[in-house]
Amino acid sequence: STSDIPAMLERQAVETMEAALKRAWALSDRLFEESLTPDALMAQPIDLRNPFLFYLGHLPAFAWNQARNQLDLPQFNAYYDDLFERGKDPDVEDPTKCHNHSEAPGEWPPVAKVRAYRDLVRKELQVGDRLKDLEKSQVLHMIVEHELMHVETLYYMVAQLDTASINDLGFKMSSTCHRIQARRVAVPAGRATLGAERDSFGWDNEFDVTKMEVEAFQIDALPITIGQFLDFKEDGGYARAELWRPEDWAWREKHNVTFPMSWSTDGKGAFHLRGAHAPVRIESVMDIPVFVSLAEARAFAEWKNGRLPTEAEWHRAAFGRPDGTESKYPWGDATPVPGEHGNFGFASNHPVAVGSYPAASSAFGVQDLIGSGWEWCDSVFEPFQGFEARSAYPGYSADFFDGKHFVLKGGSWATDKVMIRRSFRNWYQAHYPYVFSKFRVVYPHGAEP
Repeated sequence: STSDIPAMLERQAVETMEAALKRAWALSDRLFEESLTPDALMAQPIDLRNPFLFYLGHLPAFAWNQARNQLDLPQFNAYYDDLFERGKDPDVEDPTKCHNHSEAPGEWPPVAKVRAYRDLVRKELQVGDRLKDLEKSQVLHMIVEHELMHVETLYYMVAQLDTASINDLGFKMSSTCHRIQARRVAVPAGRATLGAERDSFGWDNEFDVTKMEVEAFQIDALPITIGQFLDFKEDGGYARAELWRPEDWAWREKHNVTFPMSWSTDGKGAFHLRGAHAPVRIESVMDIPVFVSLAEARAFAEWKNGRLPTEAEWHRAAFGRPDGTESKYPWGDATPVPGEHGNFGFASNHPVAVGSYPAASSAFGVQDLIGSGWEWCDSVFEPFQGFEARSAYPGYSADFFDGKHFVLKGGSWATDKVMIRRSFRNWYQAHYPYVFSKFRVVYPHGAEP
């Protein structure tokens, strides 16, 4: 009967979120058990983050702390609940400045005990109707997306490891070493709708709906490739202060940045691509997108006599249509399918050649907006009008409205399909160089290439 439909939809919602939770667990297990060698769990390849072991405990601790606060459940390991409660994301310029986070202990607990804690949390979450109750309050959505976000950021750390600590996930050469011919597309003036309605799950920074009028501009049809970025480097891009903003140049000089952190060097002039795989010579992957910091992307854009898109311009290029309407995704309204609409959701274990998904182009002909890497926008990460912090996680966004974090849109090869929604916003500091982050350049309307 029709009266059963709400109950049926509720059951389906729980099943799909439960399936998403188990997929998230499987992905984090794959990372900890398969991608890393056992010795690597104590490694800390990025100084600004904790060792891998912390995250092995943090993922269940976040889930359990959220669940027990929502459902008023007793603690079974208060020390771990506190020790692994929250990770750190300090100021890149001054790492002594950091939001509220769990303090590192003098000695981390044994791996076996942290695994046992994780397994017990998973078991406890599935007792009785707990998942169903967590689904109703949207806490289950938070737990699932939090786990999936960390899987991706953990792969940023994997990419910075010595290859002896990685179990090679393999790099499938989809491309030749040819260089892509850059081209621009025109995007007419029009409206961009940022944010979301409050009728479905989203993080606090995704609300409320914000409509912005955008002037006409041109934008690269494809993300900037390794080959194009190598041209910038070989033209002295890292030695020309006039291409860099003063604060970006100061960072470059302080850390002696002369190539992207997504590359490694053998010291003899050869560069290799880092990732969850053995090193790959960049000469063989000239047509995949380059991963760089916002500072490096800005310098490249200046070198090309352009700039980076704003968040509103990126939305306009991705979701706008010539008739003035907007789509849910660049390719239209069809549900995102990894490997069909882009290189996301682990369709591949690494970035792939730009232009690999022409069927997923936006209405204006902009390609590869979702997948392989997030895309930098030169917009400070700020709240939309109507922003309200979630009581369950008040610092999720608010701790980073500091004028130093910038918005990224789209998604990488390691971004799960649940985060491929129009309103989702990622954010990082301009000088944080470890993200799977690509970019494209915007030019004035009517400018000659």
